[in-house]
Amino acid sequence: MATLDTALVAHMEVNGERFEIFVDPDLGLAYKQGSKKELNNVLVAEEIYKNARKGERCKSSELQKAFHTDEVWKIADMILKKGELALTTDQKRKMLEEKRKQIASLIAREAIDPRTGAPHTLTRITQAMENVRLDIDPFKDASMQVDATVSALRLSLPIKFEKKRIAVKIGPEHAQKTYGLLKNYGIQKEEWTTDGSIVAVIELPAGIVSEFFDRLNKATSGQAQTKMV
Repeated sequence: MATLDTALVAHMEVNGERFEIFVDPDLGLAYKQGSKKELNNVLVAEEIYKNARKGERCKSSELQKAFHTDEVWKIADMILKKGELALTTDQKRKMLEEKRKQIASLIAREAIDPRTGAPHTLTRITQAMENVRLDIDPFKDASMQVDATVSALRLSLPIKFEKKRIAVKIGPEHAQKTYGLLKNYGIQKEEWTTDGSIVAVIELPAGIVSEFFDRLNKATSGQAQTKMV
């Protein structure tokens, strides 16, 4: 467990007042991200501070006014979940790197190059992200940062978001076992014929059309009938 010298400070502002706690760097981050469910060993000191580094503790009356309780564990839970956590340099680097990968993967899945109609590769998107200034939030969901990232990338990388509709017919020998695959990609219409075949229309992002065809052909041994509509 961390000491006060190695602990991170998590803080939260309520009605203009700042409240801080000392937390273990790794366990505090795990709790904030939700991978750790209990607060045991997360707090380095069972105190709520006005200024943790200066050792200025909050009075019970101040805690009651802000949180309607003076129980340290309840308040610490609120601070970690709703407040901000200072990260170590290494933690921030790793989290930003992982978040960039997540955002790039979402863009690669959804977008195409309007000049060619082909999907952008993950490598191309990642390189483009490295060449522009991006304000990525390590705690914010990747899907909520796609629009801002795409806006920045469009200065150097042509991007277009497009959906494709594909009509699919799968014979009775493969219909049942591939239904889940079709459903995962987005069935818009479906019809089961009397011989047990399925006819469906799939709508999916243009960036993953090739992936869809590869998986469909593999699942049906190349016997699926498809047509762009």
